[in-house]
Amino acid sequence: MKHTRRAAFAAFAAIAALAFNPARAIEVDGYRFDDTLKLGNADLVANGAGIRSKFGRRYAMALYLPAKSDDAKAVLATKGPKRIAITLIRDVDGDTFADAVSKGINNNSSDAEKAALKERVRQLAATVTALGEIKAGASIVFDWLPERGTVLTINGQQKGGDIAGEDFYAALLKVWLGDDPVQNDLKRGLLGKAG
Repeated sequence: MKHTRRAAFAAFAAIAALAFNPARAIEVDGYRFDDTLKLGNADLVANGAGIRSKFGRRYAMALYLPAKSDDAKAVLATKGPKRIAITLIRDVDGDTFADAVSKGINNNSSDAEKAALKERVRQLAATVTALGEIKAGASIVFDWLPERGTVLTINGQQKGGDIAGEDFYAALLKVWLGDDPVQNDLKRGLLGKAG
């Protein structure tokens, strides 16, 4: 009888823990990201996740939005706070990472957009280049906070100044979600599509 009561209590405790702890994780290739998070006053959900794997696995990443969407254009038009969360799988030189992001922005921007974004792309590139080598396991986060702009944090510490303009954050998202994304299956993963 005691054993049955103990088992029933353990089962109840496990169910209660799930009910009162809604923060679960999504996993991609062994890397875990929270299902939900709070950014400023907004609650965000993990829209999708994937692995950047050109020339071997480079990083795992997840995209957080106010509401899920599997449409890239709708994601790019989404208002409110957003987050790109990256966990490095391999060490990366800041200069290499800055070049890749700058190239991704340019590949997905019109000439007019490139001109409008040029100084802000340069600002981000200078910040990332100045970091030198970023070690495997590092957390790189690009947040969009409407009252501030794009905020870059590495391992929880802000790097560089805020970068103004929602157009800049949309251009940053296009590196992974644009018409010429860095990797098609990563784009599908971030949009919550299988395969």
